Amino acid sequence: MEFDELSVIGCAIEVHRSLRPGLLESTYRQCLGWELSHAEIPFQMEVPLPVRCKDILLDCGYRIDLLASGDLVVEIKSAKTLLPIHHAQILTYMRLAKISLGLLINFNVTKLQNGIKRFVL
Repeated sequence: MEFDELSVIGCAIEVHRSLRPGLLESTYRQCLGWELSHAEIPFQMEVPLPVRCKDILLDCGYRIDLLASGDLVVEIKSAKTLLPIHHAQILTYMRLAKISLGLLINFNVTKLQNGIKRFVL
């Protein structure tokens, strides 16, 4: 990884400081993308994630919110609380993408530090 995952967290904190809780996930995703660009951190947004069933790849509509530098899955949420299904979602995305590091970021919290979960496969 060319950058520290803390750089992505720093960008997320900047977005949270600017916008505060209460907006849609899509807003936080777009603004985090802008912050990553500004910090010159390479990323892709809304990365399609096909599912392999036997020998066939199927587009089932799964999308990684942000993929930083090709090796960090970032899943954005704006929820009252993170649920076990949110944890399962990012772990599944990481497994399907064969990426070992992920951040689940819930922007709907007073202090963003409390809304960040790190995952390692």
